[in-house]
Amino acid sequence: MKRMKLKRELKVKMVHLVLFLLTSAVAFSQDGNAGINQANTQVRSYFDSGTNLMYAVGAILGLIGAVKVYSKWNHGDPDTGKVAAAWFGSCVFLVVVATVIRSFFGI
Repeated sequence: MKRMKLKRELKVKMVHLVLFLLTSAVAFSQDGNAGINQANTQVRSYFDSGTNLMYAVGAILGLIGAVKVYSKWNHGDPDTGKVAAAWFGSCVFLVVVATVIRSFFGI
């Protein structure tokens, strides 16, 4: 008998705990739509800076690649064309990615 009474008290306490947790979660919850809109606004505000940074990185990589290709060309290496194509392709890729992302997000 005593054991059944303890089980019932435990069940009642568990129900109270669950109800308390649910009510506190509702009390601390915020408007999810407003949070998503705020995050969207912040990401869009950083996009122009990120695009400019990507262009700058592309320019620096282009200069480094040009120096490496020039060095290989002066030394007469036979794979100069492959190296030039790889460096040129990576720089074009950076510019295209920045442009596509800009058009994709409509910024």
